[in-house]
Amino acid sequence: MFKKNEKSAPKKPSGVTTLVAEGTEILGDIRFSGNLEIEGSVKGNIIAAEGAESAMRIMESGRVEGDVYVPNVVINGSVNGEVHSSKYIELASKAHVEGNVHYNIIEMVRGAQVNGNLIYNSAYAEEAPKAKRQSSNDELKFGANVDKKGAPAKSMKGFVDGKANA
Repeated sequence: MFKKNEKSAPKKPSGVTTLVAEGTEILGDIRFSGNLEIEGSVKGNIIAAEGAESAMRIMESGRVEGDVYVPNVVINGSVNGEVHSSKYIELASKAHVEGNVHYNIIEMVRGAQVNGNLIYNSAYAEEAPKAKRQSSNDELKFGANVDKKGAPAKSMKGFVDGKANA
């Protein structure tokens, strides 16, 4: 009778699941493929393997201090840094993000907090599989923050109650 919307949360990618358990603290970057679940603390960037259908969940007790570059993201804990999701991001009711959220598809539940900009980038849908690493600094690039016509990507910055502020 009720059909699930095709653009809702994707199926959990198959593969290995890595757990950062509650009470665990990791200092340094995490590079992974498959699934990553964080119940503890990570102080460093989180980067999904290039071209992988990876997913990350930050549970209510999970904390991340660093930038996140993962195609499918569910946040119910806290992130202090930029979040780059090339496919789907869900900000659950206990989510707290201190930084900009770059997304293609977003779901935000009542109670979620973002202290930064929500930046839509449709180029993610085309460029995510072609994510490039710069050999000079090994930084993951998901594409420029512009739309197909070269104009800046849409952002909520400068808008209050749907009206642009000068």
